[in-house]
Amino acid sequence: MNINWYLAVSALVFCIGAAGVLVRRNPLVILLCLELMLNAANLALIAFSRMHGNGDGQVFAVIVMVVAACEVCIGLGIVVAMYRRRLPIDVDEMRELHG
Repeated sequence: MNINWYLAVSALVFCIGAAGVLVRRNPLVILLCLELMLNAANLALIAFSRMHGNGDGQVFAVIVMVVAACEVCIGLGIVVAMYRRRLPIDVDEMRELHG
């Protein structure tokens, strides 16, 4: 299979994730869309790694997955803390995090 197909799917998934981040107001949906964007980057990294015949892109993809897991842990912790304090969950109404 040609690398262009992998990159086309990666670009499509990234665009869907970016549109979700820009349009949605729910923090959980925004986190999921960020995960879509990171997975699209992983797919592109692995496609380029396969094209060049080395494992560097795969190592970077594993590092991106670790960063994504940390992001989900922190993001879900913030959302749960806001839910317990009965704060609004709408992203536009979040005033608590404005230092």
